Amino acid sequence: MTIPDWFREAAFGLFVHWDHASQQGVEIGWPLVGHSILPGRTEPEADITVAQYQSTAATFDPHHWDPRAVARLARAAGARYVVFTVRHHAGYSMYHTEHSDFSIAASPYGRDITREFFDALRAEGLRVGVYYSLLDWNHPDYPAFTDADRPYPHDRYRRPSPERWARYIDYVKGQLTELLTRYGTIDLLWFDGEWERTAEEWHAAELRELIKSLQPEVIINDRLPGQGDYATPEQGMPRRPPGGPWELCLTMSDSWAYRPDDLDYKSPRLLAGYLSEVVSRGGNFLLNIGPRGDGSLVPTEVAILKQLGAWLASHGESLFGAGPAPERLDFHGPATQRGDTIYLHLLLQPQDLLVVRNVPIGSVAGVRMLGTEQPLEYSVNEEVHKANGAEDEPLGELFITVPTPTGALIDVIAIELSNSWKDESRAGL
Repeated sequence: MTIPDWFREAAFGLFVHWDHASQQGVEIGWPLVGHSILPGRTEPEADITVAQYQSTAATFDPHHWDPRAVARLARAAGARYVVFTVRHHAGYSMYHTEHSDFSIAASPYGRDITREFFDALRAEGLRVGVYYSLLDWNHPDYPAFTDADRPYPHDRYRRPSPERWARYIDYVKGQLTELLTRYGTIDLLWFDGEWERTAEEWHAAELRELIKSLQPEVIINDRLPGQGDYATPEQGMPRRPPGGPWELCLTMSDSWAYRPDDLDYKSPRLLAGYLSEVVSRGGNFLLNIGPRGDGSLVPTEVAILKQLGAWLASHGESLFGAGPAPERLDFHGPATQRGDTIYLHLLLQPQDLLVVRNVPIGSVAGVRMLGTEQPLEYSVNEEVHKANGAEDEPLGELFITVPTPTGALIDVIAIELSNSWKDESRAGL
């Protein structure tokens, strides 16, 4: 599938991980199989049973959840799309489904959180993404994970009978059909949980066919095995960018869901650096938040999003609609290109002249600092023997007078070119 322009140009999205267990202040899903840490403890979680994890479904009443406020925050932060966990591994559906009684419909809250949130996102002009786990540790036909299945097997997952597995696949198809026919345009499907089964067992090709028959324009991540449109590395920058379209998903702290004991938050500057680096490598950056059990947002996460939004309001032209600068550009930091402008992200503060090499020096029309729009003094230099003189556009060195730091999360320098400069080797990205 051809990736739509909106995704190629988005740069930044927001991930939202949340379900009833956020009332307990534990990681989403994984405590059920003993793979998390309880608040205030350092040992692997072994004393929260399956029943304990799922018990808070009966009391889930996130009365402080304000979908319109969250959508406004996402837009103000600079996000262009939002991916919401409609059903995570533990099986709780955050929408009204006819295929399971284990959902928000049966909670004290009762309202359809997914519908209200998606409507709020569209009202803010944001694209809508659905996170959906292929596996379901609560469904009897999966089969459901039990305390007796611990420790988590990693590679020896229990398989049901063919008849039960057929029912389970019908359940997945039924839920996907609901989500793709009752909730308006879905721009992105973000699958997860694929590792427990093969592509054949998941009926992956069949699922894709179903999905595209219902919403032909939706894009699908690579966790529907063999059927994805883009790659999704997680929690760490890959040494080399994946081939083709991709997206890095990252948490603000060390956890996906609300954990009051996890205060190891990344700084706004570090996150702005991740965003700059990802776009400079041809990807998007999907940053996660985890609402509390009552639906309120964590103040630290809100503050981080507001700082990122303020930075993007004055520096976003270097990222939105931009892509990697030509590979031959020689600069020690993330470099992006949008039209005829090259953007240099100063993760490291230069001490003297900022030297950029392999620049089409005959086309440099000006240099400025984003945010302040201050023109910067510069000069050019060409190798004396003109080794690249055979080219239509000679490449050389650009010397930029070191600007005074502006106090922005990351300073960005824009190099305006009078002629288009492209790297044809990246045309397919």
